[in-house]
This record gives sequence, structure tokens and C-alpha cells, in this order.
Amino acid sequence: MSSAKTGPKIEYYFTAISPFAYLGHAVFMEMVQRLDLDVTYRPVQLGKIFGESGGVPVPQRHPARIRNRMLELLRWKDHRGLEMNVQPKFFPTNPVLADCTIIALQQEGKDPSALIGKLLRKVWAEEADIAERSVIAACLSECGEDADAILATAESGAVAAIYEANTQRGLELDIIGAPCVVYQGEAFWGQDKFGFVEEAITSCRPAYTGAV
Repeated sequence: MSSAKTGPKIEYYFTAISPFAYLGHAVFMEMVQRLDLDVTYRPVQLGKIFGESGGVPVPQRHPARIRNRMLELLRWKDHRGLEMNVQPKFFPTNPVLADCTIIALQQEGKDPSALIGKLLRKVWAEEADIAERSVIAACLSECGEDADAILATAESGAVAAIYEANTQRGLELDIIGAPCVVYQGEAFWGQDKFGFVEEAITSCRPAYTGAV
């Protein structure tokens, strides 16, 4: 389900544990509000995305790639002026329930953006484990939601099927990491590409394809 907005439609592929989704969250939401974008939030299984598209989980990467990733986090943290522990206590952790909770809230016809922001902050600023049901429940309560009811939906087979479908759809659209915006079939990978998303929307240019 998407929001009630009537502006340009975009899809947002991400996971609640992504550091780059955390770094870009406020900027993304500002763009969404300013352009009145109609967003469908699509949490995905990032491990499966990596496995299918040739990516490698962080701990398995070459040391040079790990060091460069750390530099990017430090640069963007300062650039965005965000509180962030680039080596948090609970990373990596299992984001499945958190991701499915976002899907469950959206299935209720509600905007999950505030919950997404809280979950990301739990990992990257508050040293909390979003694999823990109690952490997710606290975030839901802070958003004014019935935590038990939403979590029950999040743990359902129906939501698990949506999570899998999001992942498969992302793979079909050449999603290779998080976050990624898709507009008119064109994928924009990375929180540093949000400016390109806005340019594509406001210029009304035809979508680029990845064909070579």
C-alpha cells in the first residue's frame, strides 16, 4: 500500500539496519514532503539482494573496502550533522522483525516514516538491538501505535510474503543495495542520489535504462 498523497509515485527500497538509510532519512523525508511524493516503502532482505547481485556482507569484504566504507560513514555523518556511532554495538543484527513491522504498519494504511526513523536511530545512535521485540514495541508505542497488534501482524505469513515479494521486485529492478529509490522504473542507489531523484522528477525527463 502507498500513502494517500497524490504527487509523483516512487518506491523506496531499504532495510531498518542500513547506515546509509539512517544518514539519508531526514533528507529523504524533506524531499518527500516538499514534492508531495507518494511513497511505497519496500523493506527488503538485503542479504538476498547482495547474494543475487554480487554484493558481499560487510564482514566478508576486503579490508580496503571495509576501511573505505568507514570513511564514507564518517564523512556523511559529519556532512549531515548527525549523531552516529559508526561501529554500533548491535551491528550486524537481524532486521527481519523490524522490517516486517514497517510493512505491517503500511498495510494498516499508515505512514511508516516516523517508525523507520526511530528504528534506524536505535541502531546507529542509541546502541539498541532492533532484533529485540521489546525495542521495536517501544518504537511503535512512541509513534502512538498499538505495539502488540502491529507486531502480531508483522509476524504473520502474509507480511512475510510481502517482504519476500519486495525483495524479488527489487532484484527485478536492479536494486543492489540500500537505500534505493525507484522512479518510473529507474533505480537510484544510495542516499547521495536523492538529488538526482529530485532532478528526474522536476525535469520530467524520460527514465534512463541500464541497457548497454
